[in-house]
Amino acid sequence: MKLPPLKALPVFEAVARLNSFSLAAEELAVGQSAVSHQIKLLETYLGEPLFIRTGRYLALTDEGRQYFDAVSTALLQIERASEQLLGHETARLRLSVFSSFAVRWLVPRLPVLQKQWPQLDLSLEMSGGNPQLSDRVADCFITVRPDSSAFSYELLYTERLFPVCSQQYWQTLCREQEIDPGLHLSPGASMHPALLAAYPLLSTHSIYNRAGGDWAAWFDAGGEPLPKGSRLQHFSHMLLALEAARYHQGIALTNDYMLSNRADSADFVRLPCHHLMTGDQFFFAWKTSRRHEPGIQILRRWLLDQSIESGLRHAAQA
Repeated sequence: MKLPPLKALPVFEAVARLNSFSLAAEELAVGQSAVSHQIKLLETYLGEPLFIRTGRYLALTDEGRQYFDAVSTALLQIERASEQLLGHETARLRLSVFSSFAVRWLVPRLPVLQKQWPQLDLSLEMSGGNPQLSDRVADCFITVRPDSSAFSYELLYTERLFPVCSQQYWQTLCREQEIDPGLHLSPGASMHPALLAAYPLLSTHSIYNRAGGDWAAWFDAGGEPLPKGSRLQHFSHMLLALEAARYHQGIALTNDYMLSNRADSADFVRLPCHHLMTGDQFFFAWKTSRRHEPGIQILRRWLLDQSIESGLRHAAQA
C-alpha cells in the first residue's frame, strides 16, 4: 500500500477548509512554517500544486478541490470509526437546509429527534439557495437538485402551491363575494380562481425568479391567464409573503411544509381552489461513500418518518 505523508493530510484538510495557512496553524496548535512544510511535502509527493497563492489570496486548484473532497471524507470516516471503538456514541452531523424548510418544518420537530436519538448531535447550516453538495459545506443536505452521482437521495416532498389568506381576510372575502364561510371545509367544493384577482395577490419572486411568476403559473394551471389589472404585491421570499397574509394584507401562494404546524395552519384558510405543481422535489442527500455511517442513516430514516407523519410524503405522491 502506497500512502502519501499521513501527517500532511489533516494539515491539508484544515488549510483547505479554513482557506488560510495561519488559521490552520492556530487550529492545529503548530507554527505556520510547520503547516507550509507539510503542504509542500504533500504537493511534492503528488506532483501537483494544491493551492493557488497570489499575495494574500489563497484558493484550491481543481486538483486540490478534488483531493480535498476525498481526503475530508476519508478523515471523517476514520474519526467516526475511532469514536465507535472508543465507545463515544455521539454522532455529529451538519445538515445544510433551506431557511424556509428549516424554520417552518424542521426546527419545530427537532425536540422529537433529540428525544428519540440523544446521541445525534445535529447542527444546521442555513442555505438561501440550493447548496453545493460537498463535505466542505455539510455532511448531508436538503436539496432540490439530485444531480451529483457521488450522492444518494431520499425523496421527502414534491412541491405544490395553493392560495391561503388569514381567517379574518377569509371572512371579509366571503361577505363581499356572498360565499358560505364554511366552503373551504366542504370536500370537493371550489371557488372560481377569477374571484381572487379582486384582492391583493402576495407574490414570491424567488419561486419563478420573475415578477408575478408564481401567480401567473397558478392561473395558467387553472386554465386561464393572470387577469389584467391584478394587484400584485412582491416579496423576495415565501416566508415574507406568508407573514403578510397572516396580517390580513392579501392572498398568498404557499406550500405544504410552510403550513405543516398546527400553530401556523390555524392562522390561515386554504382557499378551495386548484393547486400548482412547481416541479421542485425536496430530497435528503448524503454522500454514497458515507452511507454506512450510523448518524446519517438515523437522520435519513427520521426525516422520512417525519415527512410521512406530517403529510409531506403524501403530498409528494398526490
